[in-house]
Amino acid sequence: MLNRKTEKLLTRCITEHKENVYRLAYSYVKNKEDALDIVQDSIYKAMTNIELLKNPEAVKSWFYRIVVNTALDFLRRNKKVQSMDHETIEIYAPGAEDVYTDIDLKRTLDDLPVKYRSVIILRYFEDMKIDEVAAVLGENVNTIKTRLYQGLQMLRVKMVDESLKESK
Repeated sequence: MLNRKTEKLLTRCITEHKENVYRLAYSYVKNKEDALDIVQDSIYKAMTNIELLKNPEAVKSWFYRIVVNTALDFLRRNKKVQSMDHETIEIYAPGAEDVYTDIDLKRTLDDLPVKYRSVIILRYFEDMKIDEVAAVLGENVNTIKTRLYQGLQMLRVKMVDESLKESK
């Protein structure tokens, strides 16, 4: 009976947060098809391991953790090859119309180490609270606060450096 109730909670979580989960996966791999694969693998892992969820109220953070870990596993397996989707190629293609909307922020965020980037993405792009980010990443709340502060500092320094380079 408990598993049935937990399955319903998980299904509702997946349905309600499908766009956010996809966006989270995409923020790691930068490719539509790979992000969809990660979401699909994450759903499969969550459904087949539902009995491992000890607290049904924590289903959202539990599922987000699965998505993050699946994305990180994917990146480790595919370290050598980094493909771009067609839209990204078109942006950088010669003769394409210049699109600068948040490109510096995206590029700078991509350059951050994963442990900082993950915290910033979950906190600001997925609008999670600090304790939810800690639960998703399996870290202490104080560790998440420190990484958030350090990550934002690194981001600011890199953004300032980029703007100085462009002004020369």
